[in-house]
Amino acid sequence: MTTDSIRKIDFANTIYDRKDEPVADYDVTLSEALVPGLLEQPTALSQLLESALNQVLEAQMREHLAADRYERSDDRAGYRNGTRLRQLFARVGPITLQVPQTRDGSFSTEIFGRYQRSEQAFVLGLMEMVVNGVSTRKVTEITEALCGTAFSKSTVSRLTALLDERVNAFLSRRLDAAYPFVIVDALFTKTRTDQRVVNKAALIACGVRADGYRDVLGVAIGDAESFATWNSLFGSLRKRGLHGVDFVVSDDHAGLIEAARKNFAGATWQRCQVHLMRNILGQCSSRIRGDVAAALKSIFATTTRAEAIQRRDETLERFGKSAQKAMACLEAGFDDAIAVMDLPEKYRKRLRTNNMLERLNQEIRRRERVIRIFPNDASALRMIGALLAETAEGWQERLYLSMDEYNEWRQQRTPSIAASQTAEAFS
Repeated sequence: MTTDSIRKIDFANTIYDRKDEPVADYDVTLSEALVPGLLEQPTALSQLLESALNQVLEAQMREHLAADRYERSDDRAGYRNGTRLRQLFARVGPITLQVPQTRDGSFSTEIFGRYQRSEQAFVLGLMEMVVNGVSTRKVTEITEALCGTAFSKSTVSRLTALLDERVNAFLSRRLDAAYPFVIVDALFTKTRTDQRVVNKAALIACGVRADGYRDVLGVAIGDAESFATWNSLFGSLRKRGLHGVDFVVSDDHAGLIEAARKNFAGATWQRCQVHLMRNILGQCSSRIRGDVAAALKSIFATTTRAEAIQRRDETLERFGKSAQKAMACLEAGFDDAIAVMDLPEKYRKRLRTNNMLERLNQEIRRRERVIRIFPNDASALRMIGALLAETAEGWQERLYLSMDEYNEWRQQRTPSIAASQTAEAFS
């Protein structure tokens, strides 16, 4: 069966009468002689659908103008202005439609309603694939297999850029609630800049609201993890309404601490105990590393500050000669690592480290490993921001901390204690 024979089938007269309104109920029946030809030609169905829809569009235009091509009529409602091509991807394959145009732009058709929904679902599918870490090359291969046509990597990237509006809306939303606990961390990813592959820092901030639910506060892509980049992120969070910060949990990065001191005056800095342990163990020889690790765990497992100080002193005395650098690191970071001891005991386990963010970083890494190198910073922000938005939605389904005891503890603090904590904040 040839293309010409397919195009000669007059579907327009089957569905529309030139003088009457469109027939609502119709039945298009293919003859038995036509079916074998359709089955033999892989593209026959798409060609048939293309021909049918083009003839329907032509019939709609005739009805809209109340005149056929080149017809002189007093009833003519306008004039043609050529056609524009529009490609759609149906289940039977790609089809090219010749959409008629009028000089005044008055012609419109509802025939694309179903295909527009299909296109939206298709694009959303591409977006979900990218968020889940499928590279643009693999997306291209999948869409070619599904639609029977090839998509370039740049085309897929342009389609997935539709995520920008959604991600930007999430990252710029107002933060009207109080966030007593803010947890921050950074991870590094690779992006292309000026034809080079460079490492970029993704700075991520999460928090626990006053009602006890977790939330993602924001993310920023910077050239490095520095005071300038952290200060920019914290400043943008404050402009969006972030307030009521009592504790900031992070690792020991000088630029981060300085930026937090500037933007969250009066808040207490909790140094991540896991990061401190890693720093200490990195200064130990492999021979005693296991013993030092056990001693550190016993320190941070205590329930009172006095007991923690006692175990710290015992550890310093035990390993003072065999691991001098490690013990110096412990002594320097001890006070910041046990700042969480000021809180009621039920809050300490989840706020003594930034493990909450570490698990989120692992999800980002799992997807980033598939993509390997982002084409630019915007692409990295799009993928990370979309994942964070999805995570934030899931966090709203489950209470993270009951804040009743914390609110009571906060109200019971005397002005002198509060002033003391303010003076020691980030010291």
